[in-house]
Amino acid sequence: MNGTTPKKHVSVACALIERDGLVLAAQRSAAMSLPLKWEFPGGKLEAGESAEECLRRELVEEMGVTIAVGRPLPLHTHSYDTFTVTLYPFVCTIESSTITLHEHAAMVWLPPNELHTLDWAEADWPVLETYARLVHGQPLRGASLNA
Repeated sequence: MNGTTPKKHVSVACALIERDGLVLAAQRSAAMSLPLKWEFPGGKLEAGESAEECLRRELVEEMGVTIAVGRPLPLHTHSYDTFTVTLYPFVCTIESSTITLHEHAAMVWLPPNELHTLDWAEADWPVLETYARLVHGQPLRGASLNA
């Protein structure tokens, strides 16, 4: 051991919510870590909770909506300076209710080929790329993974 403390590792379920050919993106509030970056909504898995259960709970807490959890996408792990996150992404739809933002600063519905225009949290870029490739059969146009 070199005396350094290992980075905290968090597991986060995230929802790529589709509606009428559009996908929901949420902007983190100024008070959150990674302030004002865009992300797919979701949250940290609690002990003994599945990623699907986490998504259903978090979307009610964060946005006041009930979702149908659909197709899982490949997991992605990203290491930031102070922590490491593993994202568990799922393609979802909203089952009921109107969205009310309880934690995020803003939200936007965009066509999949315009999602790359937002200032995403670094961990979300590979999820976005995978979604474009696997679900829509095309790479992101004009996008940079280092944006």
